Amino acid sequence: MLRIHDTMVGGRVDFVPRVPGRVSMYVCGPTVYDVPHLGHGRTALVFDMMRRYLTWSGYDVTYVSNVTDIEDRIIARAAESGTTEPELAREFTDAYWSELDRLDVDRPDAAPHATEFVQQMLDLIAGLVRRGAAYVIEGEGVYFAVQHFESYGKLSHRRVEDLAEGAGARVAVDERKRSPLDFALWKAAKPGEPTWDSPWGPGRPGWHIECAAMSLEILGDGFDLHGGGDDLVFPHHENERAEAEAAGHPFARHWVHAAMVNVGAEKMSKSLGNFTNLRDAIDAVGPRAFRLAALRAHYRTQIELGRAALEDAERAIDRLDALARRARVVGIEASHDRDPDLVVRFRTAMDDDFATPAGFAAIFDAVGATNQAIDDGRSDAAVLLGTVVELLGVLGIELRDEVDAVDIEVDALVAARESARAARDFAEADRIRDELAAQGVTVEDTPSGPIWHR
Repeated sequence: MLRIHDTMVGGRVDFVPRVPGRVSMYVCGPTVYDVPHLGHGRTALVFDMMRRYLTWSGYDVTYVSNVTDIEDRIIARAAESGTTEPELAREFTDAYWSELDRLDVDRPDAAPHATEFVQQMLDLIAGLVRRGAAYVIEGEGVYFAVQHFESYGKLSHRRVEDLAEGAGARVAVDERKRSPLDFALWKAAKPGEPTWDSPWGPGRPGWHIECAAMSLEILGDGFDLHGGGDDLVFPHHENERAEAEAAGHPFARHWVHAAMVNVGAEKMSKSLGNFTNLRDAIDAVGPRAFRLAALRAHYRTQIELGRAALEDAERAIDRLDALARRARVVGIEASHDRDPDLVVRFRTAMDDDFATPAGFAAIFDAVGATNQAIDDGRSDAAVLLGTVVELLGVLGIELRDEVDAVDIEVDALVAARESARAARDFAEADRIRDELAAQGVTVEDTPSGPIWHR
């Protein structure tokens, strides 16, 4: 039984989907006003991992992740850049998907854009007005009445009284608002901003109503899992839940949130290997190393994706590829059979709230077991190799044995060193080994022959 940490509950619960054998997921995607950063990368990888694991476990998964293409920051950035909101949104939407494609993040089954669902938002707002859960402020728009929704604050585990006090202290409250916590569902048109017609005059949707309307429209009432970064718990997800449930719709059955990326206290510099820009980080170590670095910590743990973490992940990828090269050299192909004990160990880890640290530990132990089986000449080496390949695939990492010009040169040097050793020319063998070391290549002598890795 898969158990997950449900934010609403504040602890682990059994994951029981709405329809047996099927899972419906909605994950908040980017607001496209700038290039994607490390946090975008980690969040996308976390939920890609969950989707892959659920699919591997036999579920039919419907995965939806939106694009917010109308919002205050998009409007401001477009004005600064001298472009239009749609043009700006297209530019940064393309940049977002381009980097996620490099990370081998599977595209969502649906990627709704907010501007395509304005009518559904209007319908949801109208229902809230009819129920008395929303009210109109002339010239300002339509606001959600937080006091109308008794369980407001339940998702973020906050008291309404404390939230109201904090909100009142931070901002000047419009006297026409019933509570400082009340938030805009529909914003009245302002000069130079994009607008749509509505029963309350021209304007544009508020941020929170977008995801509530899109998730309900595509996945229906009571969909299984709502996810996103933990910075969205309040106010975004709290407000989404309030809007949907106050309108009479059962909303998400489970809430799952990924922790943020800490860029560290060091000066941010590409030359130092510290990044905030996702593209630069991927360029530095490659997509697979970035994926491994983002997933090797538990998804609810804040991580630092600086130089040290990325380089360590790069070394781990080299270790994996060294196994692939070694298997090629000794002529072993991955079997279609799997080692049952390793699979059970991996599944046990992942069923415990997607515990990827323990999952990776099982995989790297399997790598060691495969190397040992090759050393011993055992027949189960192919089964162990197949297990490594499959379990890595569940986490979105491919075991590669790609040979480029540099690899061919290294192979030739390793072969020359082996010939020198066979001829008992140990001085030449040591010279070649030193030459390889200068290139960052380590050679390991094993009973079945030398293997190398960077």
